[in-house]
Amino acid sequence: MTVRPGDIDTLAIDRAAGVLRGGGLVAFPTETVYGLGANAADGAAVARIFQAKGRPPSHPLIVHLGGAEQLGDWVEEVPARARLLAERFWPGPLTLVLRRGRRVALEATGGLETVAVRVPAHPVALALLSAFDDGIAAPSANRFGSVSPTTAAHVRAELGDAVDLVLDGGPCHVGVESTIVDATGDIPSVLRPGGVTREDLEAVLGRPLAVPATSPVRVPGQHPSHYAPRARVVLVEPENVVAEAERVQETGRQVGVLLPPAFADAEVKAHAVVALPASMAAYARGLYAFLRELDQRGCDVIIASPPAEQGLGVAIANRLRRAAGPRPSA
Repeated sequence: MTVRPGDIDTLAIDRAAGVLRGGGLVAFPTETVYGLGANAADGAAVARIFQAKGRPPSHPLIVHLGGAEQLGDWVEEVPARARLLAERFWPGPLTLVLRRGRRVALEATGGLETVAVRVPAHPVALALLSAFDDGIAAPSANRFGSVSPTTAAHVRAELGDAVDLVLDGGPCHVGVESTIVDATGDIPSVLRPGGVTREDLEAVLGRPLAVPATSPVRVPGQHPSHYAPRARVVLVEPENVVAEAERVQETGRQVGVLLPPAFADAEVKAHAVVALPASMAAYARGLYAFLRELDQRGCDVIIASPPAEQGLGVAIANRLRRAAGPRPSA
């Protein structure tokens, strides 16, 4: 069932909260991507998320809360730096990794003694969290490893009847997942770039953030192949996008191109071309829709170039590199 709440349809929200209380799955919009939610305290309900997505049970989920005041119910302690980040960036696209509280179903943490938590900045998500009055464990509402959904239609196309109810809140306005910060240690570290930039985090903390290449803390989005369309993604330097696209097209492949703004006027001999916006915010908002569009247009190869890695460009480049990562064997 898909429910379109409009501004905020309280009957639709109450129905969704009832589904969650009954151990069901609800897909709902956040500012980043659509999430596939279950009661974060109900291990059996959380296990349904992994089944619906085909997600390995060792991959932890994010617990969504209605406000920072609920942290004490879900985590063991809130260090001062974590509280400072929560006060500045919540509601918003920031996830904090903290020590797990006893209420969190172990299934939601992938068996870890840490839990990832955030407060989403979307009116429908916040209305649902208020009506449910509890934590909602939710990864992105798509098959594991594939392109994240930024509309309700994307959710239904991927998961179909595996979801009990879909709340349609329109397109997501950030478009890439939240930034994940490990706040369990003395020095917070960025485990996944996302909608809050490293520069903004460091400005609030007043110190540099560590960005480890690897971490003992497992978090969403670390799989080598992730955010991937059906088409194979090939990354090249911006000045080589046009030539590489035409070279691959000449081999008989159906080539899609994510055309960098600097080459917007170039004529490209390819099956399908998406001209990218110059704004990094607009690029992030549209990234997953662009990849889905090229899939839908029958492309089997996508030629792209990561943007400059500053601000939101870091998150976009991260998603493109993982989309281009080695695919698991069939």
